[in-house]
Amino acid sequence: MSHKSGFVNIIGNPNVGKSTLINALTGEKISIVSPKAQTTRQRVLGFLSTDDYQIVFSDTPGYVENPSYELHRKMLGYINAAFEDADIVILIIEPETRELNPNLLLRLQNLTVPLIVCINKVDLSQQEKMMELMNLYEVVFPKADVMLISALHNFNVDVLLGRVLEKLPEHPAYYPKDVLSDRNLRFFVSEMVREQIFYIFDKEIPYHCEVIIDYYKEDENIPKIGATIFVSRESQKRILIGQGGSAVKKLGTLSRKHIEEFLGQHVFLDLNVKVKDWRDNETTLKQLGY
Repeated sequence: MSHKSGFVNIIGNPNVGKSTLINALTGEKISIVSPKAQTTRQRVLGFLSTDDYQIVFSDTPGYVENPSYELHRKMLGYINAAFEDADIVILIIEPETRELNPNLLLRLQNLTVPLIVCINKVDLSQQEKMMELMNLYEVVFPKADVMLISALHNFNVDVLLGRVLEKLPEHPAYYPKDVLSDRNLRFFVSEMVREQIFYIFDKEIPYHCEVIIDYYKEDENIPKIGATIFVSRESQKRILIGQGGSAVKKLGTLSRKHIEEFLGQHVFLDLNVKVKDWRDNETTLKQLGY
């Protein structure tokens, strides 16, 4: 019996549900999510494997129209890479989203691999509007499959998976079948801290924060984790720490809770905050994994 395997890359505007969808498709928390746009900064792979197939799902940052920092250019590079190695592309649309960037639209129309257009968040919009959108995108992408989903509520996610399997090429597995992602444990821990920053802090603060794991030590009793949060300015550091350390203490408590749920065990978490001009420094971005 033949074996199927391929790269299924998820692309779309910021905050349309790409990360929620990859988590729903894999059944694992591969990507962090928040109500704020541009939570995802790097390309993250999540694997769904059985004896007969392996799907390599790829979550990408929201499309950056006018990169203004080196970080934004890196994010756009991840999207470009997702176009280059895709066996199937899933485009995520939401009913209230703005129009697609013309460059992104052109690349999607010129795809030589199967395209599946998913209109997400169907639970938040009227049926008449959803059908109008379906008709519109069937005209814009005449060769694509166009369907309605709700990644958050798992509506039609199984149908989407079935369509992916129909289009998946025959190929040996790209990764070991017992692996869930291309990312290591330190990456997931750092992302969980960053996720809580997006939930707790407002305005520009989450977008000026980056988290790096300084150490992860397996102790006899509980793992000890040390992390540094980089911010761009001293004023942001003061906000992140809070009066008497109250804000960073809250951040540490919530982050530790989610890390413990992820690992299934108690951990010790120590957070430090430092000022570093990281968003527009290519050398620093490389050190941070970009």
